[in-house]
Amino acid sequence: MNVTQAFRLAIKSLRTSKMRAFLTMLGIIIGVAAVIIIISLGNGLTGMVEQQVEKVGVNQIYAYTWGMGDGTTKNVTPEDMYAFIDAHSDLFDGITPWVGGGQGIRCGGEEYQKTSVYGVSEAMYRIQTGTTLDGDTLSKGRYLQYVDIVARSNVCVIGAYVEQEILDGDALGKTISISGVSYTVVGVLAQTQEELREGSGDDQVFIPYPNAMLLSGSSYVSLYQITASSRDTVMEAQALLLDFLQTFYQDEAGEHIYEYYYVQSMLDQVNQINAMMGVAMMVLVAIAAISLLVGGIGIMNIMLVSVTERTREIGIRKSLGAKRKDIRRQFIIEAGTTSALGGFVGILLGCLVAMGIGSLLGGILVQSLGASGVTFNATPTLGAVLVSFGVSVGIGVLFGYLPANKAAKLNPIDALRYE
Repeated sequence: MNVTQAFRLAIKSLRTSKMRAFLTMLGIIIGVAAVIIIISLGNGLTGMVEQQVEKVGVNQIYAYTWGMGDGTTKNVTPEDMYAFIDAHSDLFDGITPWVGGGQGIRCGGEEYQKTSVYGVSEAMYRIQTGTTLDGDTLSKGRYLQYVDIVARSNVCVIGAYVEQEILDGDALGKTISISGVSYTVVGVLAQTQEELREGSGDDQVFIPYPNAMLLSGSSYVSLYQITASSRDTVMEAQALLLDFLQTFYQDEAGEHIYEYYYVQSMLDQVNQINAMMGVAMMVLVAIAAISLLVGGIGIMNIMLVSVTERTREIGIRKSLGAKRKDIRRQFIIEAGTTSALGGFVGILLGCLVAMGIGSLLGGILVQSLGASGVTFNATPTLGAVLVSFGVSVGIGVLFGYLPANKAAKLNPIDALRYE
């Protein structure tokens, strides 16, 4: 009996008892579908994170500094940071301090306490991409410029909520009051949220960072957002920045005091997120694989029953010259065919469910996170489909070997006598 004949016989056996065949394949179907769904959703989340990061830029580096206040060392100043960036222009593209200017503005006698005020530099806006370092775009006017920073001009860029709800639209040239000082609106950012809400990401005002330092009364900056020249230079630039900060934060003995500064790149965050998601997916896939194990045991059980039911058939085949390898191959192919069909059905079911959940979950995630321009695609990859199908066939062959071997070892005379 060749492989083709064995395969036809396996199909005939499955068609003879359809319900038993379906129940036998059920564990494989559930296991494969679960693996496909988990991998697809995991890939969708990973892709969504990467899209969000690409909007900001994976070459972003964040340096956090805290004043020691004990007189043992000086704190790094914006001037120090700017000099360092300029000295390594091959690794860095720009730098912007981030200074919290408090909350609350006044306009027309009304006070709006939930509006956030931040101080940044002109480097916050990337001319080549037409976006800020946070991925926002301008809808009107211009962004802060170098001359505004140097001259400490009382100008500002506002969010869409401030323009529409506070300044009644067409805000360019109008003024708002921040801590009693009038600021002229020179730019308006495009709306980023689904709805304009008080206190949201659209309810913000950006002013030159020296002005914000005066408002906050701070003599140093706690956060610097730095842009590396490219993705390939992020690690080198980050290491060089750490070495630079170590020269400022030392105790009297010259030992580094790491708790007063911290540097992290967007690339670090992406790698950490991907690593955590990878571990979570492995755990979930391992749990789903239990269904495959149960399905394999079910196939072995049914195949043992099948061997018992077809003992006389095996005896006849052996008496007609069939060898052990022929009998073994026949039952292994039957087990493999059963699991392969279950895997195929599981792949179809998993793909349909994954795309359905992806469409529903994707819309909810994008809306809840306010991630405009980001999509969630839970489409199964070809690799996941091929691996799932291969594993399902492998399980059938593996768990079908024991019943097949038992059938191959039957004594033909005893098998013919079996009732």
